[in-house]
Amino acid sequence: MHIVLLALALILVAAGSGILARFVPRIPLPILQIAIGALLAWLETPLDISLEPETFMLLFVPPLLFADAWQFPQRELTSLRHPIIALAVGLVLFTVVCAGFLIHWLLPNLPLAVCFALAAILSPTDAVAVSAISGQLGIPPRLMHILEGESLMNDASALVSLKFAVAAAMTGAFSFGQVSLQFALITFVGISVGIALAFLFSTIRRKLIDRRGTESSTEILLVMLTIPFAAYLIAEHFEGSGIMAAVSAGLTINRTELKRYAQTRTRMQMNHFWEILTFLLNAMVFLLLGLQLPDIIGGAIEVSLNNVRSFSLPELAFYVVVISLALMLLRLFWIMGAVYLSRLSSRRRRSAHVPLSSRIMAIGTVAGIRGTITLAAALSLPLTLPGGGAFPGRELVIFLATGVILFTLLLGSVVLPLLLRRMEQPDDSWRDEEARSARHAASLAAIEAIESWYSDAQKRHDTELERSVLTETSARMIGYYRNLITINDKRSSSERHEYDQRFSREMRLAAIRAERREYYRLRSTHQIDDHTLRRLVRELDLVEMALAPGTR
Repeated sequence: MHIVLLALALILVAAGSGILARFVPRIPLPILQIAIGALLAWLETPLDISLEPETFMLLFVPPLLFADAWQFPQRELTSLRHPIIALAVGLVLFTVVCAGFLIHWLLPNLPLAVCFALAAILSPTDAVAVSAISGQLGIPPRLMHILEGESLMNDASALVSLKFAVAAAMTGAFSFGQVSLQFALITFVGISVGIALAFLFSTIRRKLIDRRGTESSTEILLVMLTIPFAAYLIAEHFEGSGIMAAVSAGLTINRTELKRYAQTRTRMQMNHFWEILTFLLNAMVFLLLGLQLPDIIGGAIEVSLNNVRSFSLPELAFYVVVISLALMLLRLFWIMGAVYLSRLSSRRRRSAHVPLSSRIMAIGTVAGIRGTITLAAALSLPLTLPGGGAFPGRELVIFLATGVILFTLLLGSVVLPLLLRRMEQPDDSWRDEEARSARHAASLAAIEAIESWYSDAQKRHDTELERSVLTETSARMIGYYRNLITINDKRSSSERHEYDQRFSREMRLAAIRAERREYYRLRSTHQIDDHTLRRLVRELDLVEMALAPGTR
């Protein structure tokens, strides 16, 4: 009962933080949630949750990575694969090595393996936090896709690196050759498990539809919810990477869904469900951090490395700032090196080189904000060594990770808007042209389908009345789609057509809202029942979603 009440209280606080964030938009949501958690801890509320590291990793990381992979645009992942891989794999390894040695230089009494573990923990970035901070100013779409792809992929590579660093800290042994082979093996096993489960899910979905003849959205959604956890557990059982399994499962399901275009209700429910779940999990991670913040600070101050000495709070803050700035410098050096190599490659191939301004490189550097995965990884560190002793410097590592998260969030919330405010936004008209072209092709396909259906229907209906109604109906429908083609055709588009499109949408929205008000009035006067009301309102909701600004 106690656990249930705690979970309900956390959900309520998470929802409240989201509502409060709308009234203080200048404060990044993660910082606000950490502050709320710390305040609740300071007030000594009964929200005291202690999770085992393995439980924490299983509960939060797989579903968050799976959701990111499932929602990531496939075309951008393919077209931007080179910069994404360079940042997600190359920069992670570069950061683990360089930052690991730097941390060991700053804290010589902290074992080198633990320093590498902390560097791996600090490697993943959080594109969601970047998007929240940039707000209405907006980061250029190409750069944002690169940051999102990096955030998705570097979570997996960083957590795999963390696994090896923790193993070295636990056993005291490390072999580069053996680690390289093991890295490839566990990555292969993880990806294989994720792909296999994704195809199994696709098969189950198809069988449910074939068996029932209709969409089985509830059952499909429940099965999908289990996939990231199942992928993680199965891959770990076979000594593979559970993180890679969750990511590959999400990417594979995203690709296989391209063939499930008829499942309207399932698609809408999945989008809404995962949006709610990812918000809730992210909020809970930062709230739990805030709740444990007093203990983390106290533990870091009291920690003693090899019985040498403890740390003062100013010393710890100094280490946080130095490590954070070092991470930003490493990121800047890597970006500058990648740009230089790309320019050399373009010259050799005599191909066009996409110029990258110093402002864009600065944005890319400051956008290396740490977030949920960094925190989840830090809290997942084991409590004890195999011999029963305490894991060396665990409280210190968690404090430093927390400090870097807060520092990068605060720095990003100040610097990113300054960099973006005077930046000239790239021409985004190609998206409108792409949508216009797609609507044109879809309208032609619709006309062809109507003509085919009309031809078949004429063979089944013999009476003069039926044939007359068929002809009128098909002519009206074809006329509707030809009108859409005219409105969306850039060559024939005019100011009059633009006004026609806008006024038609606004009139239709006004009419839909009037219909909805009337349905609720009829229900309040008991002229229709709740079942009829829900069915009628659902029809209007779907049409309004298609017409509302921002959805077209």
